[in-house]
Amino acid sequence: MTPASDPPSVRIDAWVWAVRLYPTRSAAGAACRGGHVRVNDARVKPAHPVRVGDTVRALTPGGERVVVVTGLLSKRVGAPIAVQNYDDHSPPPPAREDRPAPIIRERGAGRPTKRDRRRTERLRGR
Repeated sequence: MTPASDPPSVRIDAWVWAVRLYPTRSAAGAACRGGHVRVNDARVKPAHPVRVGDTVRALTPGGERVVVVTGLLSKRVGAPIAVQNYDDHSPPPPAREDRPAPIIRERGAGRPTKRDRRRTERLRGR
């Protein structure tokens, strides 16, 4: 157990799942292991403790989220209660004109060739 002098903390994978940044606990853990979750600008493992006042930066399927921890949760709660436990400082999503156009292939064209994949990556800016 932790000594009484340590401030309370919760595992980062449990916290990002509880406040609904990731849909499942396993997805939250996988994101931590993959380096997509940072606490105070440091990559963290799933068991890293998060405390009130920490800045959490998470790359989610919906885009990058930057939140400051204001409350600790270890169990998943409803969305109205979850938003009371963080301050959202996420950048706004890009304008529709700035987003890349979706890559559409003809139906029945088969698998893309290596040349097609390279063109697709070039269009996406990678």
